[in-house]
Amino acid sequence: MGLAVYHLRSLVEAAVGCALAALMSASFVGAGAAAAKTTSTSSGHAYPTKPIRLIVPQSAGGSTDLVARPLAQRLGAALNQSVVVDNRPGAGSVIGTDLVAKAAPDGYTLLAVAASVTMSPSLYQLPFDPVRDLAPISQLSALPNILVVQPSLPVKSVTELIAFAKARPGQLNFGSSGIATGTHLSMEMFMYMTGTKLVHVPYKGGGLAVNALLGSEVQVNFATISTALPFVKNGRLRALAVTTARRSAAAPEVPTVAESGVPDYVYASWIGLLAPAKTPQPIITRLSAEAVKIVHTPEMKAILALEGSEPVGNYPAEFAAIIKTEVARWMKVVKAAGIKAD
Repeated sequence: MGLAVYHLRSLVEAAVGCALAALMSASFVGAGAAAAKTTSTSSGHAYPTKPIRLIVPQSAGGSTDLVARPLAQRLGAALNQSVVVDNRPGAGSVIGTDLVAKAAPDGYTLLAVAASVTMSPSLYQLPFDPVRDLAPISQLSALPNILVVQPSLPVKSVTELIAFAKARPGQLNFGSSGIATGTHLSMEMFMYMTGTKLVHVPYKGGGLAVNALLGSEVQVNFATISTALPFVKNGRLRALAVTTARRSAAAPEVPTVAESGVPDYVYASWIGLLAPAKTPQPIITRLSAEAVKIVHTPEMKAILALEGSEPVGNYPAEFAAIIKTEVARWMKVVKAAGIKAD
């Protein structure tokens, strides 16, 4: 990615991913444990009675995979069944997600997916509907973006940035990790909600976009917090706000966009656990309860912190409302901005 810190982070993530993959393949999760409690479905069948497949529509070692593998290990132990991670990358997560959407709704095929699943309907013709065809179990984590600017830019708050940009429409550039990515759409939503106009300069990755900001090719960036925070701490970038509803534990001194004068602005790159629609409610309830407990363990909190993420662990109804709201919101933002996917 062009910076030593990114190489280090990539090595750490790869090492974690490989170690977890080896652990999963070397042992049958939960084997030898005492008989686990089972859940009865509406038909009276016990659950689970066989291994569970957890599909990750992203490559091994990616951000979703690095959460899914330790979750699978701990979920397997809680259910006394193996939970096997099955990476099915391709087409921006569409291939793997579609497999789950069309799988039998019996609790034996699950999905760990990123927030991009709520953006895709506004950009592509999908073979599934994320609201209709998937049953939310729990949002596992939230990763904020952080609004950062060049220190030479004479703004020290979101309010000052808005005023500065409005006085210079089309004169400020913002970088992103690519067209229709989270770092792009979070800025499009910001412009939509504030009436500002900045020029989008897409790059082939978040590291390159931050490099461009450091090199003054662009002046503003909604970067992932794990990518930008090292440069905020050493003074090479100035942080104005984080995009989540609450301040980030990784940078508690940085306010949220919402508390900085843009009410209702919330964006988080999250990872969630879902099942095919029509999966029996007792199974959804059981899986949700276990997932919520798992993400709040010290071990999972430490794993999430590697990416700058924080545990969420909400329940199905709340997660379903988030998905529905985000799908509708991105439809409005993408249409207003005239965004076309690559």
